[in-house]
Amino acid sequence: MERYRNLSGESGIDAYEIGADFIKVRFRTDVVYWYTETSAGAEHVEELKRLARRGRGLSTYISQHADVRDGYARKEPDD
Repeated sequence: MERYRNLSGESGIDAYEIGADFIKVRFRTDVVYWYTETSAGAEHVEELKRLARRGRGLSTYISQHADVRDGYARKEPDD
């Protein structure tokens, strides 16, 4: 996974991984959420990818959009 730049210094997100139709987001709690085009919607996944690369706004976007916050495909502890 790639380290999230966390430009605000306040994000609960630690790292992410981008795939063709998904993004995995690891929070500082060591829990990884998988957001897929099927689970959260293609437009949301593309925005998550954009924000992850930017290093700012990813956690806020997830928390402010119920389709994303509740739309993860999988949740698992990071090994």
